[in-house]
Amino acid sequence: MERPGFWNDQASAQATIDEANTHKRWAEAWKALRLRLDDLTALHDLAAEEEDEATLADVERDIEAIQRDIGDLEFRNMLDDPDDELDAILTIHPGAGGTESNDWAQMLMRMYVRWAERHGFATEALDLLPGEEAGLKSATIEVRGKYAYGYLKAEAGVHRLVRISPFDANSRRHTSFVSVFVYPDKEGDVDIEVKEEDLKIDTYRSGGAGGQHVNKTSSAVRITHIPTGIVVQCQNERSQHKNKNTALKILRARLYQRHKEEEQKKLDAIESTKKKIEWGSQIRSYVFHPYNMVKDHRTETETGNVSAVMDGDLDRFIHAYLSQNGQKVVAR
Repeated sequence: MERPGFWNDQASAQATIDEANTHKRWAEAWKALRLRLDDLTALHDLAAEEEDEATLADVERDIEAIQRDIGDLEFRNMLDDPDDELDAILTIHPGAGGTESNDWAQMLMRMYVRWAERHGFATEALDLLPGEEAGLKSATIEVRGKYAYGYLKAEAGVHRLVRISPFDANSRRHTSFVSVFVYPDKEGDVDIEVKEEDLKIDTYRSGGAGGQHVNKTSSAVRITHIPTGIVVQCQNERSQHKNKNTALKILRARLYQRHKEEEQKKLDAIESTKKKIEWGSQIRSYVFHPYNMVKDHRTETETGNVSAVMDGDLDRFIHAYLSQNGQKVVAR
């Protein structure tokens, strides 16, 4: 940074500063952990010498906490894709099945919101389209927090539910499918040009809950990116202007995915998953009847604690998938 001409190229200078700050954060984090461990070691030796069992027990708990923190730091170090640190945009689309699939979509949305809360991530519903009777016809949520995308990219694919449907008067078992896609939120970090002449913008009246205002004004916005055929929509806000801005945000995230594919000369993991998605080629099954089990078919990871999974306990599946794909992970 001290060399002559360093600031002549602002973009290059900023990239260098960002890299230096990243190295500094890693060094400081490891230094802090090492200092905590040294302090505990000294306390352990003193407590052992004085046969202080209560203090020894406290030290053991503190060491377990340090081990978790070390593991967390190692995990973040292994998520080395430039996009892994970014916020995530997650979309949920039910398959065929009407109300049953719509309800499953809403259950999955709640599961991801609960998972985000467990990790201290913020969530915002960018677009929700309610089902006719229950659930959701589609949902787009933003998950904000360090490494949100790095974690959630493991969730892209088809999720299958098997249960006794609460909407079936004959209490029959139903199978439902919902597809989940995850995109890195690169807004502001990459120049994705969206030309006005490349957009077909339609406005229409919002459907579902929302009162008279929702039903009487054309506040919902649908944007079609003509060169790629990508279609995004938003009806979450009463303001047509806000809905348009949100739809453009989602469009830029999806266009960035294509940008990555062209750069890397291969399909990105998300788009690759997208091509494989067919009803029945699920990545994970959630069985509520005749037994309780959630199983990830990519890693064979499974658990019988369905209620915990639906309440956001997803880390075992995420970690197993990322580990299988060459990224070492540990519990946060």
